[in-house]
Amino acid sequence: MKLSIIFLPIFLLPFLCVGQNQNISNGDMFDGEPYIAINPENPQHLVVAWMGYVLWNKIQIKTRVSFDGGKNWSDPFAVPHVNNFFTSADPSLDFDSEGNVYLGYIDYNKLIDSGAVYVRKSVDNGLSWGEAAKVIGLHDDEGKKPIDRPWMSVDRSNGESEGDIYITTMNIKEAWIPPFNPYLTKSVDGGTTFDAWRYVDTADWLAGSLIPQPMPTNAISGDGTFYCVYPSWVFSQNFLPQYIIAASADGGASFDYHTVFETGAVLNDSLAKKGYLLRLDPADFNHLVFLYIGVPNGDADVLMRESFDKGETWTEEIRVNDDPVSNSRMQDLLWADFDFDGDFVVSWRDRRNSPDTGYITSYEIWGAFREAGSNGFQPNFKISDIGIGFDTVLNSAGNDFMCIKIQDDTINVVWGDTRNGFLNIWFQRLDIFGNPLSVKQIAHDKQDILVYPNPANTEICIQLKSAIDEIQIRSVSGGIIYSQNGLKQKKAVVNVSGFPPGIYFVHVYSLSGEIVRRVVLE
Repeated sequence: MKLSIIFLPIFLLPFLCVGQNQNISNGDMFDGEPYIAINPENPQHLVVAWMGYVLWNKIQIKTRVSFDGGKNWSDPFAVPHVNNFFTSADPSLDFDSEGNVYLGYIDYNKLIDSGAVYVRKSVDNGLSWGEAAKVIGLHDDEGKKPIDRPWMSVDRSNGESEGDIYITTMNIKEAWIPPFNPYLTKSVDGGTTFDAWRYVDTADWLAGSLIPQPMPTNAISGDGTFYCVYPSWVFSQNFLPQYIIAASADGGASFDYHTVFETGAVLNDSLAKKGYLLRLDPADFNHLVFLYIGVPNGDADVLMRESFDKGETWTEEIRVNDDPVSNSRMQDLLWADFDFDGDFVVSWRDRRNSPDTGYITSYEIWGAFREAGSNGFQPNFKISDIGIGFDTVLNSAGNDFMCIKIQDDTINVVWGDTRNGFLNIWFQRLDIFGNPLSVKQIAHDKQDILVYPNPANTEICIQLKSAIDEIQIRSVSGGIIYSQNGLKQKKAVVNVSGFPPGIYFVHVYSLSGEIVRRVVLE
């Protein structure tokens, strides 16, 4: 029997200052566009994904997992490329009702003109990922290249579409054949296969030929209705650009359409991260929120509109950032989330304290909270613990989004900033008033434990810097199949010759905490 070992340790290191921002990625070049997901059945179970630079000028999706609300984290797991010549981008995450985690992303290569959007499923809480399932390919709509910015939503409505996975995409910048379209694909078998793609837009509700990347932002209501919003500019439909919402109560087979709003004034700064977002209230299936960056006051603000009738009509815009109006300070990089009971939180990159106008200046990360049923937001609060100086790396693509999640009145935020000279991914956990909650420092990518030899035949040796108290070996389902405690030694040997082939997890307990490693018995 041969034992091949894949390492995924969890380290416990003391943090230097209670409530300080935590560097999740610790990269020495570029880490961008983080996404965080929270297990709906366990608010302590967090999964984070981001774009991380690796050797030979490639970007690889990396993930980390915490089972205690961010106090301790697994080592980064680098998701393998489908093709060794590919590079990856644009991760998103979501849980289903069974606790499985799904990762959506792009894997492609412009030079060889190949690639696709893929989804991988994790059945071990996000510690590892299954085979990549193709969602939509670069040439599936000839000349349009519909694989940019895949957003993913998993249906947890307990209805007929429970467990269905929806992916929306848009054309990449190199697509040159108008009109341009928002795309939708869906899986009804837990991400194993995906249905044929379709356009979301249709006659009288077309995205048109003037907006080259009409990105759809999607979400699924608690009653199973699928929604997405996309931009449109077709003179015969509406003289001004507009945002359109498409709603489907039959799993994407048909749509109803309405206008969210039309706009004349736009933010012309090409560097600003102007992403927009649709969010749905789990406590009220009629309540929808659409957020965007706008310039009604002459500078870029975080704005939102609400619908209380499933998207048929919308309120006037609401300004979320509470710095002085028309102060010539730009806000961008927004994200938002609802709690199960209807509480709402928004985050963004803020320049209210910067010395200069525009995009190229220092910045902070800020947030705002609104209690369910309230007419307004509480005062804005700062999420980043310092101001961050501008770095030219922010001019490039790959830092277009941050992510915030709220569950059980606890806010979890991930974002990219350049405070240490690199674009790294940072994490903060807060209460609803913006007060930082105590978390421990997330470890760098290093090994504080040895498991060897690799490969092994009949036994494995476990060596720790501190004394080992207990060793457990668990199956993928979590069952303990081996346990040894009271060791009080730094080295232990485990006979694995009687274990059936498969995947196992070695849990090592010491005074420093718990360390987990994934092993494969062949």
